[in-house]
Amino acid sequence: MTTNTLPTAQAAGTLKLGDLTVNRLGYGAMRLTGPGIWGEPADREGAKAVLKRAVELGVNLIDTAETYGPSVANRLIAETLFPYPKDLIIVSKLGAKRGEDKSWQSDFRPERIRATCETNLQRLKLDHLDLVHFRHFDAGDVPFAESFGAMADLQREGKIRHLGLSSVGVEQLAEGQSIATIVSVENLYNVSDRHSEAVLEACAAQNIPFLPYFPLAMGKLGQADGVIATIAQAHGVSTGQVAIAWLLMHSPVMLPIPGTSSVAHLEDNIGAASLQLSEAEYNALNVLAAA
Repeated sequence: MTTNTLPTAQAAGTLKLGDLTVNRLGYGAMRLTGPGIWGEPADREGAKAVLKRAVELGVNLIDTAETYGPSVANRLIAETLFPYPKDLIIVSKLGAKRGEDKSWQSDFRPERIRATCETNLQRLKLDHLDLVHFRHFDAGDVPFAESFGAMADLQREGKIRHLGLSSVGVEQLAEGQSIATIVSVENLYNVSDRHSEAVLEACAAQNIPFLPYFPLAMGKLGQADGVIATIAQAHGVSTGQVAIAWLLMHSPVMLPIPGTSSVAHLEDNIGAASLQLSEAEYNALNVLAAA
């Protein structure tokens, strides 16, 4: 589908990331790569078509990372969209690397953070990164303040405009805020996994946008006889749309970033921006998700 008769990301409303305004439904670029988030995609032109269609449908926030490929997602974004639309915000992450066995590993060394920032800038053809999340997904062997402090240094140097945190708890959010202004948090969160509820609540209290990754993981709630499927059937939409619509309704600071390598799936995801759940439907999902 190539026309814009479909709902667009603007229908979800907007949020502020510092001084940047974004539509409240973004796109996660992780799935643009090969299997296991490694190597080139089987269909490069298809991957580029997804990026083009996302922008056509009003997506002005793309979440990526140098670890996706590695380097593949960033390169595809630059090849497809550069020179970038004026309002497009590309969000990256620092603090991780990929092993030769395709494993995901932490690397919080300040020199690694600085080097990976430079690589992001080169791959994306940018002179600064609008928003970078410090992904702190394990304890590591470098103190949080030292690692995140390196990112704050990069911000002072003009390499990074805004700072965020990823895979953190309430305590780390507070520690990060003692070092620099935090404009967003990106944590695992979806209708079935709400372990980051306390972090979401802390963000909501401070009006900090919360980007839930893996937003379409629905667990048992998404099974054919589950409550999400029942609601989806009532509206004539996909279960994915219901899962995203629940996220948007659950908190005013929620900014989902569903990813896909399919234009059709992308269009379906964006359709959630205009899906209105009833209060009863929302409450049914809310209660079951929290159980």
